Amino acid sequence: MVAPLRRVVVKRPEEAFQRIESEWKPLHFTRSPVLETAARDHRHFVGLLEKAGAEILYLPADDRTTADSLYTHDPVLMTDRGAVIFQTGKIARRGERDAFADAFATWGVPILGAVDGPGTAEAGDMVWLDHDTLLVGCGFRTNAAGIEQLSALLQPLGVIVIPVELPYWNGPDDVLHLMSFISLLDHDLAIIYRRIVPVSLFGLLTSRAVQMVQVPEEEYETLGCNVLAVSPRNVVMVSGNPVTRSRLEEAGCKVSEFDGTEICVPGAGGPTCLTRPLLRA
Repeated sequence: MVAPLRRVVVKRPEEAFQRIESEWKPLHFTRSPVLETAARDHRHFVGLLEKAGAEILYLPADDRTTADSLYTHDPVLMTDRGAVIFQTGKIARRGERDAFADAFATWGVPILGAVDGPGTAEAGDMVWLDHDTLLVGCGFRTNAAGIEQLSALLQPLGVIVIPVELPYWNGPDDVLHLMSFISLLDHDLAIIYRRIVPVSLFGLLTSRAVQMVQVPEEEYETLGCNVLAVSPRNVVMVSGNPVTRSRLEEAGCKVSEFDGTEICVPGAGGPTCLTRPLLRA
């Protein structure tokens, strides 16, 4: 989750938002984003990734997908032996797995397996605590059957999957992922929104001597907890969260910011959501 980002998939708003006027309400966006501004701010965001040394791969426009496809993180999990492609918990996003599979064939990315059938999973519910330990949130987007299938796929790789029960929070229509309240910024540093961190997870982080930076109440809704590490303690976050930024800098982080007013806030997806890392090294 924190090694230097070398190869990453994104999707431009121009391709993702082709039907935004008819989609934003059914997808539970808070409003329709302004496309011209969204495109400009996304270019700035991608520029920060390139500055950090990442190769950028762009998903094309695809009639099987919706505006949610801007958030490329969720349909796929990467492992040492290839991608695991998910049947997403959000039904409207299920066309994204086939779109990714086609793109992977073009890019030469191997596919390890898939979560399907009764199983649902979204990578926003997944945090690699270390190379061989994967935390997986169990909630409205990732279910028990999905976790069971994923565990079976990862077991031959020596990966231990630790389920984390998620709270009801605002219900099934809300975007509550495990990564809604924790982002790993270094092997021993995480940013958290402590109010909804499960006690078991708090204890696990404490036992591993992970320092936890607290997001203040007033900066949670503005995505202060959604922070992308492009390398250890070198992070990208949405602007407008000054207290969180100050706390990150006090913890030794180098912080870059971009305007997420149009590409993050309406769909409740921050910089981690906007990226599907393929390679960190």
